[in-house]
Amino acid sequence: MTLIDPRVSKQAEVIVDYCVKFQKGERAMLRFGFLGLPLLYEVYRLLLQRGAAEVVFQPELGEEDLLEIFLRNTTSEQRQTLPRIYDFAIHNVDCFIILDTPRNTHYASGLDPDHMSEYFKTLKPITDYRVRHTRWLVTQFPTEALAQDADMSLSDYENFLFSAINDVDWPALAEQQETLRKRVDATKQVRILGEGTDLIFSISGRAAESAAGKVNMPDGEVFTSVVENSANGHIQYTFPAIHYGKEFHGVTLEFEDGKVVKATASKGEEELNKILDQDEGARRIGEFGIGNNFAITKFAKNILFDEKIGGTIHLALGQGYEETKSENKSTLHWDMIKDLRTNGELWLDDELVQKNGQWLIKL
Repeated sequence: MTLIDPRVSKQAEVIVDYCVKFQKGERAMLRFGFLGLPLLYEVYRLLLQRGAAEVVFQPELGEEDLLEIFLRNTTSEQRQTLPRIYDFAIHNVDCFIILDTPRNTHYASGLDPDHMSEYFKTLKPITDYRVRHTRWLVTQFPTEALAQDADMSLSDYENFLFSAINDVDWPALAEQQETLRKRVDATKQVRILGEGTDLIFSISGRAAESAAGKVNMPDGEVFTSVVENSANGHIQYTFPAIHYGKEFHGVTLEFEDGKVVKATASKGEEELNKILDQDEGARRIGEFGIGNNFAITKFAKNILFDEKIGGTIHLALGQGYEETKSENKSTLHWDMIKDLRTNGELWLDDELVQKNGQWLIKL
């Protein structure tokens, strides 16, 4: 083995000891891409040192070439067949850690979206079980593909990624966000104002959650669900909406009684609407999130970072989270980000709580 960058060792410590709080005698599954072997080795080493009873490795879905081969060479019957070994494994582990290391973030651009939707619908029971019954985490390791998407050199992207993970006082951020979570939890109505945007919806009776590094790393958001028939108005998204590597520019959505009745885009409009037509829930909001990591300031075409940018909000069309009391069901969960740092306002009930990306309330 080659020498390990100490920043990688630190990231592994954050993952094992803070994020999943791994305990002696537990079992873990590691999903990985081959470019992330340095991080895989360090996480594996720590899991063993913490007394793991078993560690299972799953490269199949963590390596995009294998998934592309599967989707291009299978019948509908194969795509609808539940993978039993994967299903058995997820029912027998305590922690599920995804080390995402793409070599090509646009690998899915030429794939049939119907094939992808069909397969991910098949995997949904496994995904649901993983979310509800394991301590799971998604993190990334710097790759050339991620750096190129972010318009950075690899060394600059390494600094960007490791700083966002290793240089944050996660317990302190968690404490701050608990204050915000309580404020959102007490809110009945949200209004978002900005360029091309005036959208109102209800979150009354829903449950807010704080994300401070227990599921995603990096992290930094407070999110909840939206009353399914309540959204009215329009929103123009600042950044490209990205769906499995495909970019949709200038996305504008118009809502009536909770449903997207008009979806336009300067790039990708036809496919945008096809994605939103995949099932009934895809045109309704499953999640409303507030980015609160002010250490992340740059849009990187990477949802793991972008939805956490301090001074932004995001709305996810499709599947909502059970813990937020969402009633929306869909095979889609598509986060789209609105930047409020320029001429933006966030209102919780009748109070302006954030203007131009700056908090007006004490957290």
